[in-house]
Amino acid sequence: MATSSRLIARNESFLRNIFARGPFERHGFVCAPRGVSIPEHPDYDFTISDKPAKNWAPWVVEGYRRQVDMLEAVGDDSVPFAKIGTGTHIYAAAFGCEVHRFPDSNPCAMPLVSTAEEADRLSVPDIWKVPVLYRIFELARAVRDELGPDACLGPPDMQSGFDTAALVWNKTDFLCAMLDDRDSAAVMRLAGKCASLFKAFLAAFREEFPNCSPCHCPSVWAPPEMGPWLSNDECGAFSAAMFEKFCLPELLDLSETFGGLGMHCCAAAEHQFESFKKIPNFYAFNRVAASRGYSPLLDHFAGDAAPVHVLAWIPEEEIARLVRKAPAGTRFIFNLVGASAEEAGQWLARMRGLG
Repeated sequence: MATSSRLIARNESFLRNIFARGPFERHGFVCAPRGVSIPEHPDYDFTISDKPAKNWAPWVVEGYRRQVDMLEAVGDDSVPFAKIGTGTHIYAAAFGCEVHRFPDSNPCAMPLVSTAEEADRLSVPDIWKVPVLYRIFELARAVRDELGPDACLGPPDMQSGFDTAALVWNKTDFLCAMLDDRDSAAVMRLAGKCASLFKAFLAAFREEFPNCSPCHCPSVWAPPEMGPWLSNDECGAFSAAMFEKFCLPELLDLSETFGGLGMHCCAAAEHQFESFKKIPNFYAFNRVAASRGYSPLLDHFAGDAAPVHVLAWIPEEEIARLVRKAPAGTRFIFNLVGASAEEAGQWLARMRGLG
């Protein structure tokens, strides 16, 4: 454990420098072992179970210990964290959405409303009165008790309020309502309610668990004091003008409240990139390749002022191309996910050979 403690301290310093855009040393390379996924647990997802949340603590702790073993085996740039993983359903379920269970994947929230009138009848839930949210706190406490307060936690799923609203309101009707002069106001009201819930949850979780990495996707540690890191995926479906009307105000508020914002986006959303630049201290971006691959990243976000690109599930040849073509000051952290120690060691040697 003494070896891993030294490596963790070294890597925390290295990654903090990247996220703070300090003097450039090199890009980061993080190896994540195969995790312990929610569906593997015999009692399934802890947020929708009636069994004690602490029953899931050994699974979270095992995931953390796998990360420690990987770090000691390959000496990558990782900082282990005990991730309190959930599906995307949690905030929508808090509003009353039914949760559908799959036999081999994470659960999902089913739509609850299909009209503006139904949406307007919803109220913002109290996070301490909905099990799907307060059980997250219960499990995080149990994991902290097991690992001690110095071990870093990882967050549950993080969805923007707007993306949650798109789960609560039947998607087809929701998108149509955005285009209707009367119903669009109801879309904004529901998105505002969902944003209010998310912000309240964030504030409470960060207060109780200050040693929690904000990054929920991919498997990379970020300094706990940095702003939340959320999914922003629905924005690929509509115009930049609509994004700035319905989505951007919430992102601006979160960044101003918490001192910055990280983002995961798996939509074909290149047309929103210039609007993303309006977010103050937009410090990290996890982008999943769309039709144009990763090239648009360097067209819009490059140099010292750009967010750190935290990329996973990316071919080695694409990593090499990005490193070669990126303008000076551009920072990358590349994440290999689900590898064995042998595979990770070989990958790390090839990646660090890029220079």
